[in-house]
Amino acid sequence: MVGATAAASSPLWTPTDLAGATGGTLSGAAGAIGGVSIDTRTLQPGDVFFAIRGENSDGHAYVRTAADRGAALCVVERARAAEMPEGVALLAVDDVLLALEAAGRAARARTAARIVGVTGSVGKTTTKEALLLALGADGPTHASAASYNNHWGVPLSLARMPASSAYGVFELGMNHPGEITPLVAMVRPHVAVVTTVEPVHIAQFDSVEAIADAKAEIFTGVEPGGAAVLNRDNPHFERLAAAARAAGIANIIGFGEAAEAQARLVCVKLQAQSSTATADIMGETVSFKIGLPGRHIVQNALAVLAAAKLAGADLALAALALSSLGPPPGRGVRTPLAVKGGLATLIDETYNANPASMRAALAVLGTTPVAGRGRRLAVLGDMLELGAAGEAMHRDLAPAADAADLVFCAGPLMRALWEALPENRRGAWAPDAQALLPLVAERLRGGDVLMVKGSNGSRMGPLARGLAERFPAGALAEPAESPE
Repeated sequence: MVGATAAASSPLWTPTDLAGATGGTLSGAAGAIGGVSIDTRTLQPGDVFFAIRGENSDGHAYVRTAADRGAALCVVERARAAEMPEGVALLAVDDVLLALEAAGRAARARTAARIVGVTGSVGKTTTKEALLLALGADGPTHASAASYNNHWGVPLSLARMPASSAYGVFELGMNHPGEITPLVAMVRPHVAVVTTVEPVHIAQFDSVEAIADAKAEIFTGVEPGGAAVLNRDNPHFERLAAAARAAGIANIIGFGEAAEAQARLVCVKLQAQSSTATADIMGETVSFKIGLPGRHIVQNALAVLAAAKLAGADLALAALALSSLGPPPGRGVRTPLAVKGGLATLIDETYNANPASMRAALAVLGTTPVAGRGRRLAVLGDMLELGAAGEAMHRDLAPAADAADLVFCAGPLMRALWEALPENRRGAWAPDAQALLPLVAERLRGGDVLMVKGSNGSRMGPLARGLAERFPAGALAEPAESPE
């Protein structure tokens, strides 16, 4: 269970119930099951361990480790059961991943929770975390951990949901057509949220419209009488709304600043590390503070509040809870750096990147105050999976990069942005993140704020961690004024 939880008065699963859900055969002395794991590194005593066979490793090789770490039960393939260590409680199934999916479907079927599914090109995880807070203020809420939004993350998250949950929130991701359909068939949400449609993973699609169609697959699994919450300010709203209607969804709620939006932003005050806003949520006026900066965060908060109301939660409690929202790892976490002349502030946005999220992160950088003679520094790595238009999309970031006093770029695609910048704002360019790290480090000074962002494959995460390790600042959290 993540966030607000149901009372732990009964086990998550009994071995018998799990065997019934998966069609498996029990052997050995299994204990009560308190959690579900597919990774022995994070397995907790009492978890059931699903020995999934992946591309790079086979979970069957870790069954002994799982048992030694206190696993209540290990789910293995029937054909491999005889190979397993003696004395380990086993649930033998035909296919371990299919068994995990069956457990997820059974967990969904046994609960009366109101379920919200979230997809979109940008902002899925932050929106999911905001929904966890908003719904959790009203009742026991379960949500998928981290970004568990794929073919194993979704059933794993479902299988972890206690039957007593009042609400459930699940993130659904995709990078090719047809991926969301089987996921949403397991989740069966009462409310489907699409945060936005942007040219993300465009290399796998013929057009942005095709991306919208792939996101619209979420509507195919919405429960009868359910609702869709769509970005009214996005140019693909009508396309998504048509797809929702075609799937039998009559209740379609638009969110945004457009006059037609039913979850409409009335006014907003953007601050360095938070925002305050007033909104009209389906005829109910609500004011709220959200604990993350950026207009894009406020935009998605409208979707959160609309979904919470549609799910039957108390809107006032949901709005109040948003002030506790913090950044997930790699999505705006701030770290002080002890550099020459005082403290600088690192904003880690390295979880991933695409043109929309890059512009949003640069906008936040532009509103972040510096101290003394400090500057705003953007440290940017390649945005990947953009196809033939990739170089142009990097070059087109130049106006957004005006938010930074200096721009540092890593990678061949970011070279296009580098060349589009005026010389006085060129910090440095390097062929990769590792080569860029020392070039950034030598330019830092007290009072600076630097934002680091790039796609996972551009390795900007290690660059951000390298800076934090090179300039440790202990528990201090605010940048200091540099000496005059």
